[in-house]
Parts: sequence; C-alpha cells; structure tokens
Amino acid sequence: MPKACDMKRGAIVAIDGAPHVVETLKVSTPSARGATSLYHFRLRNLSTKLKLDRSCKGDAMFDDCHFEKRAVQYSYATGDIHTFMDLEDYSEIAFNAEDISAELPYITEDMEGIQVLVSDGKSLGLKLPPVAELEVTECDPSIRGASATARTKPATLSTGLVVQVPEYLSSGETIRVDSRSGEFLGRA
Repeated sequence: MPKACDMKRGAIVAIDGAPHVVETLKVSTPSARGATSLYHFRLRNLSTKLKLDRSCKGDAMFDDCHFEKRAVQYSYATGDIHTFMDLEDYSEIAFNAEDISAELPYITEDMEGIQVLVSDGKSLGLKLPPVAELEVTECDPSIRGASATARTKPATLSTGLVVQVPEYLSSGETIRVDSRSGEFLGRA
C-alpha cells in the first residue's frame, strides 16, 4: 500500500475499488510549527474518466490497484478510433481519441514501449515510455550564435504538440520530449 508522500504523477491506485491515476500532485507545507505537509492530488478514474480531487497528509495510505500491463504497438486510426496491436497475441485494442487525449501527442508509428493497462479484461488506458522522440516540423529559424542556455522558442512537432525549445534548434531535427510533462529534454 503506497503512502501519499511516495506517490508520483502517473501512479495508479484503487479508491473505492476503482482504479485511479494520479494526474497532478502538489505539496503544501504550512508555516506553523509542527505542521505536516499536505498532498493535493488530482486523480482520474480510469473506468469512468471522472476527475477526483483529494487532499491528505503524507502518511495517508492508498490501496494498491491490481492490473495487468500488456505491450502494444500503435497500428492505425480510423476517425476518432485509435487501434493498437497486442504484441503477445496480436489482437487489436481500440481506444476512443477522447479517452487517450493526453497520450496522443506523444504517440508515433513504430513507437516502442507502449503498454495497455488491463483490469478484469477491460482496457483502462495507456502507459507511455517516459521519453518520446519527435521531429520538429515547424519553428522559427535558428539564430546564429545562440547558446544552449539562451532563450526558448515554440516548436510544433510531428504529432501537433507544441513545446518550448532552445533557439539553436531548427525544423527537421529530432528531439527528445518528456511524455509525462511535455518538456524538451534534448536532441535525439
């Protein structure tokens, strides 16, 4: 059973028997003497997609969620339905675009390391690898003499995601992006 102080973004826990994923986590430490840190969670129910806000102390316990992870590969999209192939038995698993809207900007063809979370025979959601390699399709021209510590500029990636990148990058380059926070990590 995980404690609130040990949980991170993307962790999956059971609340009232239903699996929930941690979307955001904020820690507030009151300034009064002897006060304990409070953890504010925004959770999303993986079955119903409803949001749940919960605040608790760091030693509060959450129930473990039992689910299976299955390796999949992105196959194709038909309208708003995105289909993945199970790499173990080659069956197809379909998701509505609305259900995986947070993950779609990081998914490319031939991407490895994608997993589907399955509980009681039902596909609940996707778990992406922590780093996605995406191509810069559109950004302002690079500035001569720009350094790695210089200002940033917005860049549109091959999936439509817009991230802030250093000024020295140009269109056509492949970069590494953190799939949990959407931050630029470096060139690929």
